[in-house]
Amino acid sequence: MAKLSDATRKRLKSRTRLVTAGRKTDEQFGFINTPIYRGSTVLYPDAASLSGPSPRFTYGTKGTPTTEALENAWSEIAGAAGTVLAPTGLAAITLALMTALKAGDHLLVTDSAYYPTRHFCESVLARMGVETTYYDPLLGCGIESLIRETTTTILVEAPGSQSFEVQDVPAIAEVAHRHGLCVIMDNTWATPLFFPPHERGVDLAVEAGTKYLGGHSDLLLGLVSANSTWFRRLRQTFDAFAMCAGPEDVFLALRGLRTMELRLREAHKQGLEMARWFAARPEVKQVLHPGLPGAPGHDIWKRDFLGASGLFSIILHPCSDAAVAAMIDGLELFGMGYSWGGYESLVIPFDCAKYRTATTWNPGGPGLRFQIGLEDVEDLQADLDAGFARLQAAA
Repeated sequence: MAKLSDATRKRLKSRTRLVTAGRKTDEQFGFINTPIYRGSTVLYPDAASLSGPSPRFTYGTKGTPTTEALENAWSEIAGAAGTVLAPTGLAAITLALMTALKAGDHLLVTDSAYYPTRHFCESVLARMGVETTYYDPLLGCGIESLIRETTTTILVEAPGSQSFEVQDVPAIAEVAHRHGLCVIMDNTWATPLFFPPHERGVDLAVEAGTKYLGGHSDLLLGLVSANSTWFRRLRQTFDAFAMCAGPEDVFLALRGLRTMELRLREAHKQGLEMARWFAARPEVKQVLHPGLPGAPGHDIWKRDFLGASGLFSIILHPCSDAAVAAMIDGLELFGMGYSWGGYESLVIPFDCAKYRTATTWNPGGPGLRFQIGLEDVEDLQADLDAGFARLQAAA
């Protein structure tokens, strides 16, 4: 098989890019998959090499052929100048924030952000002298009114964790760059396949590879990709922390990469089908899925996104905690767990009111977040139908 030319690679569609990105079979004796390189020490052939210009690999914390393969592949897919890997999605978020911030800075964070992100801001960053202000995720270009002389960074997440507000990322990025600010985005829900972050004005894009990149709930991984303005500083921060991902997890992520678009397309299809089914249920007050016409933020989603993943929420009509527990405890095909993006369906109850500060969360009923997996939709609906019967009986 001939090596792909740069001209050919630029013409490739996304599915072909996923299959070919990061592969160097000519350096792997013809084997298709990059092998797992474990280790710390890298040997130099002589003293001149040891004291001369740095070779491609110098020490385990600086990277291996395994990590380089995934970094290069993700950069190509995300349209980034470069990528670094972290051991978890949360580690990737903290790495991006530490890249952009210094003591005395002011940080703007969407009120709908992933809760552990808020915890990091309110604990570690606060101890460092970084002040965080949370803002309404629907603020759009109105965010300009919150920018101070000390503001350096804006963190967006679209759609919002659990509540699924869709932010106008391009509008926020335009305002931010006019003021010389860095835009960080948690893009885990859509991945670069459904939301190309750097095309939309994002400087540092964070992904939890634990989710759709892995796809099988058997690894922990984070990725931070950067544009040309920010990659050098990102890489310097990464090297200072030596925040290394495990080689086996990187290998599994490379394997998951090859089928990610197929799984995401199925998640899009299955998620929308289930969202429409929930919308027709009498027990459901509201479905929080940005891909549904009429849903909050649907117009922005339709403009900026190329698809939807299988994660969304519903709001039930008022009922007791005991009734909700009766519904979900008896589900046979929906596990209860805090991750998502794998092949199995999941559900968790949630209440954003416990931590919102810039907005009020009062949806008028209990919330349930669903991850729709790869099971047959009719089987999932039958399981939930029985669950709703238990909810009605308990109510």
